[in-house]
Amino acid sequence: MSEYGDAVRTAVVVGNPKAASRTLSAATHVARELTGGEPDLVVDLATLGPAVLDGGSSEVTELVAQVGGADLVVVASPTYKGTYTGLLKVFLDRFAGGTGLRGLAVPLLLGAGPGHALAPELTLRPVLTELGATVPGRGLFVLDSQYGDPGAYEPWLEATRPVVRGLLQAVA
Repeated sequence: MSEYGDAVRTAVVVGNPKAASRTLSAATHVARELTGGEPDLVVDLATLGPAVLDGGSSEVTELVAQVGGADLVVVASPTYKGTYTGLLKVFLDRFAGGTGLRGLAVPLLLGAGPGHALAPELTLRPVLTELGATVPGRGLFVLDSQYGDPGAYEPWLEATRPVVRGLLQAVA
């Protein structure tokens, strides 16, 4: 539960094909830093197996509804070929355009080198806004080698945290 209590729902969606990944660790860290508490929902897509590809999966349909209704969603992936994973793409394709994400969304990508630092802005942000989310501030890129270092997130958090908290305060 966050500092906003039950009034604000937060979710984390991770598109790393490896369960319990560094990407998951980074995404939950960002959610905690933005809200002051644990996310209400964590969707580690790797744990869903073939259900992600099954258009009739009631489990995935329910997760889409819960994520879509969250006030804040941290959407994270490792950088694959300069963009996010196909696993995340398949999941995001389940959301309705324009109304599928109704809250704030933070695009987060982890990558091996700084050459992909613009990937969250150029690849993930447009998809999240197409689905209806508001993206407060820049997308976040973190080097894989620094995912466990809180200092790697701090400049981004200093710029983005006040905006996110102000918007979430309005919701609460």
